[in-house]
Amino acid sequence: MNEVKANPKSIWMLFMLLIPLGIFGQSIENWISYPKNKQMFQKMPNLAWNSDKSKLLSNNIFINPTSLDQTIDGFGYTLTGGSAYLIQALDARTKLALLQELFGNKPHQLGISVLRISIGASDMDEKVFSYNDIPKEKEDLRLQSFSMHEDKKALIPLVKEILRINPRIKLFATPWSPPTWMKDNQETKGGKLLPKYYEVYARYFIRYIQEMKKLGIKIHAITPQNEPLHPGNNPSLSMSAEEQLVFIRDYLGPQFRKNRISTKIICYDHNCDKPEYPITILNDPEARKFVDGSAFHLYQGNISALAQVRTKHPDKNLYFTEQWTGVKGDFYGDFMWHIKNVIIGSMNQGAKTALEWNLANDQNLGPHSPGGCTECLGAITLSQGIQRNVAYYIIAQASSFIPADSKRIKLNSIAHLPMVAFLRPDKQICLLVQNEGLEKQKLPIQYLHKTIELDIPGSSVSTFLFKL
Repeated sequence: MNEVKANPKSIWMLFMLLIPLGIFGQSIENWISYPKNKQMFQKMPNLAWNSDKSKLLSNNIFINPTSLDQTIDGFGYTLTGGSAYLIQALDARTKLALLQELFGNKPHQLGISVLRISIGASDMDEKVFSYNDIPKEKEDLRLQSFSMHEDKKALIPLVKEILRINPRIKLFATPWSPPTWMKDNQETKGGKLLPKYYEVYARYFIRYIQEMKKLGIKIHAITPQNEPLHPGNNPSLSMSAEEQLVFIRDYLGPQFRKNRISTKIICYDHNCDKPEYPITILNDPEARKFVDGSAFHLYQGNISALAQVRTKHPDKNLYFTEQWTGVKGDFYGDFMWHIKNVIIGSMNQGAKTALEWNLANDQNLGPHSPGGCTECLGAITLSQGIQRNVAYYIIAQASSFIPADSKRIKLNSIAHLPMVAFLRPDKQICLLVQNEGLEKQKLPIQYLHKTIELDIPGSSVSTFLFKL
């Protein structure tokens, strides 16, 4: 029998004709997590669209990739000084494998695209420090004693390694406390920033951003203070909305403009129970010129607070920047609550980021400062191996499939099935669905003339990737 050789040009022309007819790219990939049994990311058989027009029903969830909302920066954690120290202590091979797992963009990697770091120490550093520690009763108005030597021990080298894996990762930075000599109580815990030091503290931020830039590290955004209404942590600072307004409007913003700093200023960075705090700042016509948006945590209040701020100031961005999981928590309960509120909830309220708290701890839940959090469970525990905890899976359920620069698709909703969908940069669509009930539910999806009825098992979270 004579061998028949295909004409490559003809094959290519046939391929191009078949794409518009929907012959290719119709599969739907599906991963399901059953947190009750800790069976996470079960890869299910691929599904296929149904082109039967009789299935086009009014109660379908209609996916319209032209009905878009916010473009997201992505998902991640806070890389505290303590977690950086632990990761840096790993042997080189283990560390590289872990960093690739967390920050790489290949299959089975988390693809983390946002990291939050502290300006000076957070409460998850072994000791408290700032970049301008001098003896009490002294002051350093020219910041001559400014030094980042503590961060150069672990945090900065680790950030540089992460940037080699993902150069596009966005870094958000925030202080837990100014240098003590700028505060009215001269202590790391609590107290107020003295107004006479507002100007030098603004220059402190500038210096930090510039020094990081010299090291090859770009700070994407800062907030003036972590949890400004919680002065009981160590370190911490009390800063009212009115005080933050004045600091941004009259000092920090003008210093950024004078020094041509492109880093974004984001206000608030605290709980959802006080939406009036960022609204107060954004209502000021001069302060709002310098503010990119508002950041939130959810230890108090309701995630709907983000929408309250957005309604008042629709031109300003929203960010969700911290939520902890505790060592005494229940894996199933924590996973489901965080997926509903931190991941699906914050995104549907317009947030550009969803971040969990500390990336890593040791078997004793350290390092942490004296007076720092003693129950904070990291996303991973590093102690004679790597233990992946609930926060690891909370972020992975989204970050592994929803990259930076994805755009949220506006959806209608179904009771007891919280969901959120994104148009990815590669034009695929990712749908994240949670079933809070015990029984399986049907989810009818429609895209143009195609439909599918998805089975959503009880007490589960499903991620679907539509290759349209």
